[in-house]
Amino acid sequence: MATVTEEARTEERRVGSAREVLQVFLKLGVSCFGGPIAHIGYFRHEFVVRRRWLDEQAFADLVALCQFLPGPASSQVAFSIGLMRAGGLGALAAWTGFTLPSAIILVLFAYGAGALAGPTGAGLLHGLKLVAVAIVAQAVWGMARRLCPDRERASIAVVAALIILFSTTSAAQIGAILIGAIAGLWLCRGAPPPATGHLAIPVSYPVGIAALAAFFALLVALPLARSLGAPQGVALFDAFYRSGALVFGGGHVVLPLLREAFVTPGYLGDDAFLAGYGAAQAVPGPLFTFAVYLGTVVAAPHGLAGAALGLVGIFLPGLLILVGALPFWDVFRRRAGAQAMMRGVNAAVVGLLGAALYNPVWTTSVKAPGDFAIALVGFALLTAWRAPPLLVVVVSALGGMALS
Repeated sequence: MATVTEEARTEERRVGSAREVLQVFLKLGVSCFGGPIAHIGYFRHEFVVRRRWLDEQAFADLVALCQFLPGPASSQVAFSIGLMRAGGLGALAAWTGFTLPSAIILVLFAYGAGALAGPTGAGLLHGLKLVAVAIVAQAVWGMARRLCPDRERASIAVVAALIILFSTTSAAQIGAILIGAIAGLWLCRGAPPPATGHLAIPVSYPVGIAALAAFFALLVALPLARSLGAPQGVALFDAFYRSGALVFGGGHVVLPLLREAFVTPGYLGDDAFLAGYGAAQAVPGPLFTFAVYLGTVVAAPHGLAGAALGLVGIFLPGLLILVGALPFWDVFRRRAGAQAMMRGVNAAVVGLLGAALYNPVWTTSVKAPGDFAIALVGFALLTAWRAPPLLVVVVSALGGMALS
């Protein structure tokens, strides 16, 4: 009876309100710089270390699932955390809070109000990129200690990192995770099962099946409607939806698809496309909000209507397939063989994070000893001083401007 009571209390602590979720994710939406890999580091600090909304194992499994599915991985993780905390309204609150700040900034930039110029602006942007170095390094350090405690899982992480480092295709992410699953099934059966990690998902099987059906129906119906002469808004929505549905890993991987969908047909030129890409790099939140900029500047429909089509179109497929997969995920991961596979997958995710720490995070940010010094200070603030990420953002931004 005592055990049941304790489990009930634990479950009660995991239940919150949509308002609470919105407040937390709004804070993250204005402070999460650095792209999807860095966002995972922010989420781990906020929800595993600080708030304890879920444990390390459940978080790692959630990240593995979202890395495996098409769509924006960090936004899918945010949506899932909100769903687990406060149901459907919590999921909507998490997505809104995390996405809205960057979407608003990019709409303003599209109207000419978001550009930064001169050495001070360049230094500020560079300092924000150095935030990502500290955040990702902290995530790799913390997750490696928990998820790669033996030589088998450490070796899987190294192999996964090598696959990513020496590959030039986005499919390498999926290959590394699959190899991690196979290696885990072979090497990790002897490890003790996790003591915690129940992934409570408030999504029923019928809802999951309906979400999967909607995902594939739209993927087929939108191009068909476009070929039959549907209005330009449908064609625009189809371009965003296909880009969001066919990309794995999220973030920068979606950019070639969006360029093919918008620059090649002549919706806008390369200069405007690259200007929006630069702005998307500079703002917090998910890089997928680049679609908001594109929807605002295309010929028709443009402005706020185009921005809304871009925002919904780019995120909808990833969220639909996530909702479709979630009801089956917890049953799968609790089986003995599945647990071994997930140990391997979790180790592979650590390898993916480690590879991303080098490229693109390190290679595009650390160019001089001063850059390394700023990143090192940020890492020390996060790990030794337990400083909030927002403070690290401020310190790194000021450091970047000082070195400019």
